[in-house]
This record gives sequence, C-alpha cells and structure tokens, in this order.
Amino acid sequence: MSYLDKLFGLQGKVAVVIGGSGVLGGSMATALGQAGAKVAVLYHSNSDGAENHKKAIEDNGGEAITVQADTSDKASLTAARDSILDAFGRVDILVNAPGINSTTPVFDIDEDEWNTILDVNLKGVFYASRVFGKQMIEQGGGSIINISSASSETPLSKVFTYSISKSGMNNMTKFLAREWAEDNVRVNAVAPGFFPAEQNREILTEERTNSIFNHTPMNRFGEPEELSGAVVWLASENASSFVTGSLIYVDGGFTAQTI
Repeated sequence: MSYLDKLFGLQGKVAVVIGGSGVLGGSMATALGQAGAKVAVLYHSNSDGAENHKKAIEDNGGEAITVQADTSDKASLTAARDSILDAFGRVDILVNAPGINSTTPVFDIDEDEWNTILDVNLKGVFYASRVFGKQMIEQGGGSIINISSASSETPLSKVFTYSISKSGMNNMTKFLAREWAEDNVRVNAVAPGFFPAEQNREILTEERTNSIFNHTPMNRFGEPEELSGAVVWLASENASSFVTGSLIYVDGGFTAQTI
C-alpha cells in the first residue's frame, strides 16, 4: 500500500451520504467510493439520481446501495440505518448534505416555508447525527461531515432561511465535536462557496452571477468534484485524526474578499 493510500484510503469503511441523489452530494458519494469506502446513497424522492450515483461508484469498482429516507423524521432515519447495517454491518462516515432553499422575501416567508427549510437543513442533520453518531460511538469512532455554506457566515440576499439553517449547522458541528471527542467521533463542516447546484440555479441571473464573480477572487463557480478532496480528507481517520469542530471553506476565496 502506498503512502497516499494509507493516508487517504477508506478501504473497509462504510460511508452514508444524506442528499446523495443530488449533484454535490452525489459527487461526494462517488469520491468516497473511489477512495475505497462502501457507500449508502440516501435520497428522499430523487431515486433516479441516487441510482445514477450508485452506478457511478460501481462502475469504478466500488460497492454501493441506495436507501430512501425522510431526513426530518427520526424513525425514517433509524430504519435507513438498520438497512445499511444489514447490508454493510457498520457505519464509519456520515455526510450530511441535505439542502433546500427559497428566494422568498423576508416579509413574505410563511410558517410552512420556514419550518420546511429548518426541518430539512437543520433538524434533519440533528436527527441524522444522533442516529448514526450513536452507532459510531458503539463501534469506537467515526467521522461526521456536515455540508454548510459560505452564506452561513456572510449574509447574502435571497437566501434568508437557508443561511440561518446553515449557521445553526455550524454551531451544532462545534457542539457535537466537543460532546463526542472522547468517543473518537470527529465532527466537522465543509462550507462550499458558489456551486451551481439544484437549490440555487433559479436565482443565478446574469446580474447575480457577475456579482458573485466580482466577489470571488478565483472569478468562477466551483465544480462539484472540487469538494471531493476536503470530504475525503475529513473522512480519513489517518489524514485528519486531530481535526474536529472545524469549518473548512471551499469557496474560491469568497469569504476572504472584502473591498
């Protein structure tokens, strides 16, 4: 085994990717599979997307399953965990990558919209972390990787509730990291900048795109595969064994830019 395989390889590990049917979540799932992990791709309604990413993992010689789950429902997540344990016997890595957004102006946000976004983006991460974190503690350790957003730290227009949910995720990441450090469960977050995924395409007008590029030193959007390195690094107990409670920006310099 080469040095890099030893450092970053995930052979013998089992990864669960919530939101794995989407573009960004699917790319992360594929990367974990290519690094050697067996992967459970969790989806809510997009079964075709989940199957496509499962096939991509298998085409690269990996092993994967798809599992349907409602991330805002603890019982559904518990059933998903049991299915994964039946298939693979353990869970070592959890990627929490759910994400729904809304462009509704603040005064027009109704209670249903507020609750739906918070239920998926924040409460669902809390439930998933407890359900799969308990399994990791019983096994002796693991890695939880929450997918946050650059907008969680820098307020942006048109993503009010989404940004608040991701800010809560950041705080939750640090709390869980502190709580579970003695159990060898590391909890970190990755904060992507602007990646044209499903939840933000509808607000990427030409004017907004130009504004984003003017505020991003690298002057472009990120590509889904550019999240892979950070996720594989945080998943590997050899490469990131002393990293917990961290927020890792992958944003082309967006949060470093001022005037």
